[in-house]
Amino acid sequence: MPQPHGRRPRTPADAPPPAAPPARALDGILVADFSRVLAGPLAAATLADLGADVIKVERPGAGDDTRAWGPPFTADGTAAYFDAANRSKRGLVLDLGDPDDAAAARELARRADVLIENFRPGSLAKYGLDHTATRAANPGLVHCTITGFGSGPGARLPGYDFVVQAVGGLMSITGEPGGTPLKAGVALVDVLTAKDAATGILAALHHRQRTGRGQLVEVNLLSSLLGSLVNQASGQLATGRDPEPMGNRHPSIAPYETLACRGGQLLAVAVGNDRQFRALAGALGAPELAEDARFARNHDRVQNRTDLIKALENRLAADTPQGWTERLSAASVPCGPVNTLSEALELAARLGLDPVTPVGEGRTPQVASPLRLSGTPVTQPFAPPRLDEDGIPLRTWLAGPDDHPLPSRM
Repeated sequence: MPQPHGRRPRTPADAPPPAAPPARALDGILVADFSRVLAGPLAAATLADLGADVIKVERPGAGDDTRAWGPPFTADGTAAYFDAANRSKRGLVLDLGDPDDAAAARELARRADVLIENFRPGSLAKYGLDHTATRAANPGLVHCTITGFGSGPGARLPGYDFVVQAVGGLMSITGEPGGTPLKAGVALVDVLTAKDAATGILAALHHRQRTGRGQLVEVNLLSSLLGSLVNQASGQLATGRDPEPMGNRHPSIAPYETLACRGGQLLAVAVGNDRQFRALAGALGAPELAEDARFARNHDRVQNRTDLIKALENRLAADTPQGWTERLSAASVPCGPVNTLSEALELAARLGLDPVTPVGEGRTPQVASPLRLSGTPVTQPFAPPRLDEDGIPLRTWLAGPDDHPLPSRM
């Protein structure tokens, strides 16, 4: 085929070089993850999602407690619980009671940009890994410590999510009125604390970029829970009265709860303003409800909740939650059926949210990071490490010159 004047046929040598992988927000950041169980490991996994290189340090033998927290177990015998919070990390076993391993741990802290730990306050001092020692050796280090109840009078109290849900007030507002207080269906306090820890670490890294100085980031489970009780805590402070459990109902909005449809199946309806209530009444074929003085305004609906719910459920009984979801959503009324977890994942997939991501052949896939960054996308995760999976190359690296780059992952 004739070529344009002055051009020659393209050869393989002329092909453009392969595009460089996209930059990640935390490229070049090294995280030493000395934490265990959930809050700390999940914070570290979030940093790995953002591009940080995370080294997970575990004790010999059993490793992180959650490796044995099953069933369920993955195909390789590791508890699925462990996998949930340890993606995209390198695995290193160190015995802090061994002088050589403790020295390697201190060297890792000296080279790291971030150190995350959830040891009891004061217990790391004997290994030279407390904040005073790590700051002296590495002034730019962001040292994040996670405790159950802070470093003051509660320092010796062990921090477990379930206990904090109880003593922190969450269980007192969860469940049906007059029923047994209930915990959330997931270790919610640990998850919230992980997000607080990640936020604090990112703020400290931003400060370091301006000043060159690291700092101590302290978070604790009880404070993270109290900070997450938002309107319920604010209401208590405003009135002096403790909120009580209301099942699926909202103390300040109605209808904002589950409503019975055909056969008693439940539909979650979240009407946040009077306009949405008018849309709900119209879609139910009962526009007069929005004109009823008992229901016209949100304050009125809260005061007359019992009559309101009876009127709504009488009409909702004509169809299933799925049928009403289609009709009410078309009218811009926030609602949906009470899904199982598998149904929730299917919904997210249908909405194009790509909720599940592979992490390697033969390994259990992971729920994808919820973060979406247009310029610095999150990393494609790799499988959580097997115990000491990267131990040999990492120990060799720590014993060598500190200007040598981290060994490449196999």
